[in-house]
Amino acid sequence: MTTAPVLSSTSIRAIEVVLPCIDLDPTVEFFVDRLGFRLDVIMPADDPAVALLSGHGMRIRLERGGTGDPGELRLSCDDPPAWGTDLLTAPNGTRIQLVDANPPLVIPDSPPLFELTRDDGDVGGVGRAGMRYRDLLPKRQGGRFIASHILIPDAGPVPDYVHHHRVRFQMIYCAAGWVRVIYEDQGPAFVLQAGDCVLQPPGIRHRVLESSAGMEVVEIGCPAEHETTAEHVITLPTPDLRPDRVFEGQRFVRHSAVDAQWEPWRSAGFECRDTGIGAATDGLAGVRVIRLDRAAPLTNGVASAAALVHDGELLFWFVLSGTATLHTEGRPDEPLGGGAAVAIPAGSSHRLTETSADLELLEITLPAALELRTATG
Repeated sequence: MTTAPVLSSTSIRAIEVVLPCIDLDPTVEFFVDRLGFRLDVIMPADDPAVALLSGHGMRIRLERGGTGDPGELRLSCDDPPAWGTDLLTAPNGTRIQLVDANPPLVIPDSPPLFELTRDDGDVGGVGRAGMRYRDLLPKRQGGRFIASHILIPDAGPVPDYVHHHRVRFQMIYCAAGWVRVIYEDQGPAFVLQAGDCVLQPPGIRHRVLESSAGMEVVEIGCPAEHETTAEHVITLPTPDLRPDRVFEGQRFVRHSAVDAQWEPWRSAGFECRDTGIGAATDGLAGVRVIRLDRAAPLTNGVASAAALVHDGELLFWFVLSGTATLHTEGRPDEPLGGGAAVAIPAGSSHRLTETSADLELLEITLPAALELRTATG
């Protein structure tokens, strides 16, 4: 079998987009005068048939008499409305789309949905950096949220790269094993152990370095579809330690389970440890771990939570351990075990009963402080 040669990046000098045209001169003038390109080469001098242009990080080769689709370019600019149109057409037929270089983050306008998934043993599909992704919210709350149970089966280095996300909210909770990570302006790499979590503010550069075998994390982000951008300039660790740096209104949080304080939860007989994400997001989102109050007596070895109704954007639970029965207004009772995930929409009466002594729930809410009322009827 013949092996195709691999070009070294050091041997490549330039890559050109080839565009056909009938009339070379007006097409060159359009790209130079309207779009700000620079004419680099034209040939032959006595009857120009080829022009090489450069600008905005790309090269264009215009060929007179060439055939084929004249192509389409996307022009990212600061103020698209100033052009008076969102589509230009060059004399050779090339279509130029004018798009906002920094468009607003779009959060789909969708009502909250009831969603329930269980761990059926399927480790999910292969995603970025070879990690396995199990979808915890298949309907994505109408596009507002994505929640994933992520598994790295084998121990060792993770083929990740420095990157950042364009998000409204994103957090990572280590559910099993450990993972070594590094974040912009947060010092050297550190290890997230089971029970630890981080808030990843919008735009913070970070990288996954290595993990234990069978490492599991729960990740939730808003919106469901968001950009992940590879970082080619900033290297980690960065030289400055800036734990109080604000990234688009949010501060980085590293919550350590071993140092956490437990406090009463909203239902008697339960307690929680707050991760501090509510304060770091100025109330946008809250992340807590919930368990039975170790000092509260149990009835027949189980406990029940009060029936409540919330008015928030999201109430999401992931069962870290133990079992419980979920009662939701208008739906059959649902047994919950390890790995189960549920989103309970606003306005639905809900409660947990028959909770086992080892029950632990990861709870994520938007906003951080839900408006709750006791269910009636």
